[in-house]
Amino acid sequence: MSTATYTVKGMTCGHCVSSVKEEVGEVAGVTGVEVDLATGLLTVDSDGPVDPAKIVAAVEEAGYEVANQ
Repeated sequence: MSTATYTVKGMTCGHCVSSVKEEVGEVAGVTGVEVDLATGLLTVDSDGPVDPAKIVAAVEEAGYEVANQ
């Protein structure tokens, strides 16, 4: 199992959190997604390493930006 964290910029509400969770959760290999709205911290669990570019793309698809890529 692998865990990676990212900081997402621009989220302001629960709907933002849901959008990010939904998009990132659809990335192949991802088994769990947690988002802390207050800090913007995105935690991604997976069975193995997941290409960070795929996570960044999923966050961007949701309409937000990863700060620490």
